[in-house]
Amino acid sequence: DVNLYFGRTEVIENTLNPDFVRKFVLDYFFEEKQNLRFDVVCLLQSFLGQTFCTLGEIIGSAGARLERVLSGIPGKKCGNIIFTAEELSNCRDIATMQLCANKLDKKDFFGKSDPFLVFYRSNEDGTFTICHKTEVIKNTLNPVWQPFTIPVRALCNGDYDSHDFIGEFTTSYRELSRGQSQFNVYEVLNPKKKGRKKKYVNSGTVTLLSFKVESEYTFVDFIRGGTQLNFTVAIDFTASNGNPAQPTSLHYMSPYQMNAYAMALKAVGEIIQDYDSDKLFPAYGFGAKIPPDGKVSHAFPLNTDCENANCVAIEGVLEAYYECLRTVQLYGPTNFAPVINQVAQCAADVTDGSQYFVLLMITDGVISDMVQTKEAVVNASSLPMSIIIVGVGPAEFDAMEELDGDEVRVSSKGRAAERDIVQVIIVTHCFILHTSIT
Repeated sequence: DVNLYFGRTEVIENTLNPDFVRKFVLDYFFEEKQNLRFDVVCLLQSFLGQTFCTLGEIIGSAGARLERVLSGIPGKKCGNIIFTAEELSNCRDIATMQLCANKLDKKDFFGKSDPFLVFYRSNEDGTFTICHKTEVIKNTLNPVWQPFTIPVRALCNGDYDSHDFIGEFTTSYRELSRGQSQFNVYEVLNPKKKGRKKKYVNSGTVTLLSFKVESEYTFVDFIRGGTQLNFTVAIDFTASNGNPAQPTSLHYMSPYQMNAYAMALKAVGEIIQDYDSDKLFPAYGFGAKIPPDGKVSHAFPLNTDCENANCVAIEGVLEAYYECLRTVQLYGPTNFAPVINQVAQCAADVTDGSQYFVLLMITDGVISDMVQTKEAVVNASSLPMSIIIVGVGPAEFDAMEELDGDEVRVSSKGRAAERDIVQVIIVTHCFILHTSIT
């Protein structure tokens, strides 16, 4: 791993209990494990101690306040250090605006123009990056575009097609935030026309009709407000994974490297566990014959304790998974609904926003009970619950994408899910390509 220097605080002289004022702004990505190292030194550069943590640990701690013991000097107590984190207010603001234009240039030979607006934000290096494009309004020189919403961070923090260029204008977030006024009527200028025609005035005007800024609640707001994540794991033990004793099996326990299931569990689990205060994770298997009677189960505890399926941290889940492989018989079918319903029952008992449930399901293939699974997802969509489905191995996972409601909401018996609670992740060559939680 490469350590990159980020910054340093101010120097506070003659105290053993410094309270540093300087703040550091970091980009926060929930889906990534962002490792941090802090070194404490005195003015003469002598080493006083260090500690390690993740950004997620700071944000996920009570009140976003994390205390750690400093270490690094053998045989000496180095003291403690306290970290706090807060989300920048403009990260949660969203702006809604509407614009219209008047007397634009005619660009079509047989008709008028088909205008649309493209917004670019200026970058620090002087370049521009596209951040929004309105809809096209056909055959008009006086378009009124629909209101649109955009995060403020995207608006003020290309895409060069062969469309006919009408003109351009510049503005700022501060100017737009004034709302509809004489200051928010902009001349649309075409530099080429301006250079060629002495009597050129403009290519029309664009008027801001409305502008509104609202703050939306973010993931960090809920964590700072005391919401705890409850993380549950469910692992596919169906026979399609192959005999665990054979190296070709997705469940094969090599002495040299983790199998695909263990890698997926570790990659996702190590991120989420930073936001689970007790680090106790219920862990289940599905699709196997379990002892002592050999009956097929689709929600059996990996630790064999039917009264308490909790495992301590991700390492505890991995230990229970490895032990379970030695005692169960891989079978089938691949039924998702039972374990989804089981977690949903727990989520239904929480109505005060104090807990949010995340179910991680790792599987190798086609879901056998798709109808029942869709019904379970729709029922759970009103609950404080999300589902991450990780597909491992060479199978086709196209059908599973039906559960990921990014484009079309999952529906069952004519009822659509209230929100998108499923994210499907495909693991190829033992690398996770994408993760996100809604």
